Amino acid sequence: MTERTDRADRSTVERDPEAVSRFVEHFAAQLVEAGVPRMPARVFAALLASDSGALTSAELGERLRISPAAVSGAVRYLAQVHMVSREREPGSRRERYRVHGDQWYEALTSREAIIKRWEHALREGVESLGAATPAGRRLAETLAFFEFVDTEVAQMMNRWRTERERLFGSQGDH
Repeated sequence: MTERTDRADRSTVERDPEAVSRFVEHFAAQLVEAGVPRMPARVFAALLASDSGALTSAELGERLRISPAAVSGAVRYLAQVHMVSREREPGSRRERYRVHGDQWYEALTSREAIIKRWEHALREGVESLGAATPAGRRLAETLAFFEFVDTEVAQMMNRWRTERERLFGSQGDH
């Protein structure tokens, strides 16, 4: 049995809904293994698997067989970590939740602020404990690692923007 893709897409592409569901659950499981809470992982995977990249709360609930409260909590988490955005449907009070082509960039970029706060706290720790003590050296090494990661991620993201443009052009969301 097949069904058409997202009604909002008005696409003529036919898909096996069971295969799509298996992908969503499999990818969500991978995200959970990486530390994303289960329900946000499922909602994110469902959005990613939709052609439009945007679904309403009711559509997410129907696809994932979850309650509106579960959708709401998942979307709140995903918005906080910059993996989805909320938008109003034109002429409606309903919200749609959208995943963007640059969601990974946004998620990584939001981590930069966290890393900066960790770096600041670690510097204070090194000063408090003394750089020559075993604990101070351990904190200094951790600080050096985060400074390295911060620099590498910034350089990597610049390279990604160039690569994304080469691969996909400037068409925006995918």
